[in-house]
Amino acid sequence: MKSVLNAADISRIIEMAWEDRTPFEAIEAQFGLNESAVVRLMRAEMKASSFKMWRKRMAARSTKHAALRPESVTRHRASHSRPSA
Repeated sequence: MKSVLNAADISRIIEMAWEDRTPFEAIEAQFGLNESAVVRLMRAEMKASSFKMWRKRMAARSTKHAALRPESVTRHRASHSRPSA
């Protein structure tokens, strides 16, 4: 895990966190932040109303956790995302 995230990393983490089909495990694999760290980052970087809307949205999404995802849910790797190690 990087000890310091730059602005581009933070922006990408927020983008991944908002995506329905990107599980928290993918964010952890790419940036080293587990779900609770992502929640802390989102709380710090977003307006309170946006954070509350995101948390409400994520609470209803089984696709945000790889273990809970239906096998039919797949994810296309965007050309700008980092390759997995």
